[in-house]
Amino acid sequence: MANDAVAGNSLRVAPAGPSDGDDPVRAVLAAYTNDLVTAVQDALAAFLATEVDALREIDAAMGGFAATARDCVLAGGKRVRPTFAYWGWRGAPGGTGPLPTVLPAFAALELLHTFALVQDDVMDASATRRGRPTAHVALATRHAAAGHRGDPRRFGEAVAVLIGDLCMVWADRLLAHATLPPARLLDVRRCYDQMRVETIAGQYLDVLGESDAANWSVDRALRVARYKTASYTVQRPLLFGACLAGVGGDAPLTAAYTRYGLAVGEAFQLCDDLLGVYGDPATTGKPAGDDLRTGKPTVLLMLARQLATPTQRHALDGLGADAGDAEVARLAEVVADTGAVDRVERMISDRVDEALTALGTASIDETARTALTGLATAATNRRA
Repeated sequence: MANDAVAGNSLRVAPAGPSDGDDPVRAVLAAYTNDLVTAVQDALAAFLATEVDALREIDAAMGGFAATARDCVLAGGKRVRPTFAYWGWRGAPGGTGPLPTVLPAFAALELLHTFALVQDDVMDASATRRGRPTAHVALATRHAAAGHRGDPRRFGEAVAVLIGDLCMVWADRLLAHATLPPARLLDVRRCYDQMRVETIAGQYLDVLGESDAANWSVDRALRVARYKTASYTVQRPLLFGACLAGVGGDAPLTAAYTRYGLAVGEAFQLCDDLLGVYGDPATTGKPAGDDLRTGKPTVLLMLARQLATPTQRHALDGLGADAGDAEVARLAEVVADTGAVDRVERMISDRVDEALTALGTASIDETARTALTGLATAATNRRA
């Protein structure tokens, strides 16, 4: 990004149009996030270069470890969390300062996100992420190729956990680079800490659900979506942005952001549930059908069991972790035949409507309102 693009408080906002290609979701995201994504990426790269060099001084092996962590952060992604945080900041009356003063805080959310992704992949035993081997798989492969002693899989998982931990520390360190009055930075930190606690709570419930699926429910699956995804993807980043602008917790804007963020965040996870079964792996970067193989109690699968006939329920309960692609495809048809897909799609639509209604309940900068309106649809109507 050119220096003048981040000198003021605003980023370029261009309307999406036919020239943006055939994907309307990508067009909307490009219109509202291109400059921000570049700014965040540059901030992360500069920060991580210094951090990797510092760790390399401890031991030569630490350089390779730190570089792997850096690559996990810079590997790509939509930068959804900094985007919502930015528009939460811009939408507030105090979101008029120079972007560089708060850019480290936005970038810190990507380090927090990497922490969550790397450790989530270990917990889920996921093989790919964004079309590439997950961190623990890549590390295990490297261990085996080097001929080192011990179990490569165990080594890969252990080092991936450490990478996640390091990214959490890096997030804290980068957040401290934001140029804010001390009292405001303390308020921002409280919001950030609450986001982290809720993320871990949601992740624990997700793990618990997989081990106790028989006693799970649609309500508890929605609770997982609320805390594992909605909180740290949309709701808390918006409130984080508002805190950066100096908005208090009892302000009407806080209530509007909370309502909008919860609705869009839940819809975002419901969309993920659909993509986990019906998405194209070439687009999502993850294999389709893993939720079906493991019986993960997502809202989609909980609804399918609730709506299923006895024959359909028997099929839903019969798939194993070693099922082939043909069996998974047949079970995906069963899920759709129960009506669960249609129900989830209506839930997504209802939540988007709720989010847009929430935007009308408070005074929000009109450019930010336009961006958040587009992002509510783009984040929940996507192919990856």
